[in-house]
Amino acid sequence: MARTKLSKQLSEAEIERFLAEAERLHKSIVQPLLSPTSEHYRALQSTHEALLKTVKDITGKDAPFIQWSDGSGAASYGWVAPRS
Repeated sequence: MARTKLSKQLSEAEIERFLAEAERLHKSIVQPLLSPTSEHYRALQSTHEALLKTVKDITGKDAPFIQWSDGSGAASYGWVAPRS
């Protein structure tokens, strides 16, 4: 059986699919209106931060489906994404 060489990076098509699914996950995370003091809110916030970091690690850019806040209001979908 021949060995195949594993890729070190995602292809452009794989990145596009990943970004589409990441956007879907982003929307499912930020859609519920939860109290910021709730356990579920904090858990989703942690997941959201990990998602945004992963998008940046893979693409080298901030998530294209986030409108970053300039301090005057909330980001798109009601979530102010942390800047790092």
